[in-house]
Amino acid sequence: MQMNLKGKKALIVGIGDDAGFGWAIAKALAEAGAEILIGTWAPIVKIFKTSWANGKFDESRKLSNGKMLEYLKVYPIDAIFDKMEDVPQEVKENKRYAELTGYTVSEVAKQVEEDFGKIDILVHSLANAPEVTKNLLDTSRKGYLSAMSSSAYSFISLLAHFGPVMESGGSVLSLSYIASERVVPGYGGGMSSAKAALESDTRTLAWEAGRKWNLRVNAISAGPLRSRAARAIGMIDDMISYSKANAPLANKDLESEEVGAAATFLLSPLASAITGTVLYVDNGMHAMGLAVDSQALQNNETYSKPVVTA
Repeated sequence: MQMNLKGKKALIVGIGDDAGFGWAIAKALAEAGAEILIGTWAPIVKIFKTSWANGKFDESRKLSNGKMLEYLKVYPIDAIFDKMEDVPQEVKENKRYAELTGYTVSEVAKQVEEDFGKIDILVHSLANAPEVTKNLLDTSRKGYLSAMSSSAYSFISLLAHFGPVMESGGSVLSLSYIASERVVPGYGGGMSSAKAALESDTRTLAWEAGRKWNLRVNAISAGPLRSRAARAIGMIDDMISYSKANAPLANKDLESEEVGAAATFLLSPLASAITGTVLYVDNGMHAMGLAVDSQALQNNETYSKPVVTA
């Protein structure tokens, strides 16, 4: 069976370059025939559009059919603001915002409806924690709440405002990480808390949005990827190395295209009975309870050799 999304409109919020999961999901949806709308963090929307126009993303834009990934429109958005009254004056006057209008969640939802009517797919691919490099015990209240607002409540806000402009039977997706339920030292600043909240909210929103608008709501818990955003954590290479050494699919890099393919399935009619689910796309790392590359096990060959059965 093929995933056919021809005629469907998909808004992916959180694309800022061609290196992250949001980009990979947009490409996979386009491969399936969907028309792409992009939401880019307001302060970098000019950079994104310029890079696109100058061909910086051309190599990454190539689709399997020889065509190029295209978008219908790019919307500047800052998902920590629901309406313009929420935006502090200093932000409005900031040079990166001063030339922009309509970048709050409610305004973008209204503009999308005016431009295209209803959409079919909504993807939340954004997260931020200003104190992500701090241990949780060292995280300030302001930093913690900022992480929750940017990375978890933003999903609620997007769905609350876009739900009314989505087609019945549409699908919504967010991106999580295993730190929501396992300790990942160094993944701090409240980000682990935000991911836990995001996954809990996925289940509740599946119930509420399912009953209110007949929408499906799911999340993907993806393995570590060396994206621009992930590099801000400062330990992404260690996270990738650890996963490659300990995951059931050993010595294998997680490719963003694999997350894109899984996302397209969840967002397509092929997953019409799946909602309220967190799907792991991490080479199986979530299943492990033992680090097989631990020095404590260095003399035990059981953990370093594959088990072969007849």
